[in-house]
Amino acid sequence: MSQIVVELVPDPEHGGFTARLPDIPAYGEGETEEEALAELREALRGYIDTLGLDDALDRLAMSGTHDLDWDLAELVSD
Repeated sequence: MSQIVVELVPDPEHGGFTARLPDIPAYGEGETEEEALAELREALRGYIDTLGLDDALDRLAMSGTHDLDWDLAELVSD
């Protein structure tokens, strides 16, 4: 079994969470992290049923992460 990186994004305005994979257009939402992950799992099943497991695996294999040393304050214009 391989590990998959999932983004869990809290919604401070409305509450709850969104769970998503950066390279596959599927996501889940829920009041808790567990609910959001469960909904993401179902969305991934639908994606694989529609486009196939090979497509999903190819998308995951192409993904990469980068450690960037950026100062976000520098991105703010005066």
